[in-house]
Amino acid sequence: MRAEDYSTKTLELQGWKVKLTSYRLGNTFHCTADNVEPGAWIAPGQGATREEAEQCACESAPELLACTPRVPTIKVASAQ
Repeated sequence: MRAEDYSTKTLELQGWKVKLTSYRLGNTFHCTADNVEPGAWIAPGQGATREEAEQCACESAPELLACTPRVPTIKVASAQ
């Protein structure tokens, strides 16, 4: 069995950039969500349609993202 109808898109959930990767295996669509930086896998989803699989992954992702600590970044002025 081969993955078909491969698609990716980036959106924002709870202030995080999240990439959804979806594809079809047989009659079922699968979707994974990962936070773009650092690219850690967050949540899976599957359904009869791409939209259903993406919705399933997006429903699980916010709860898991809320557990992820944020470290503030410090911008350093460059010497010119």
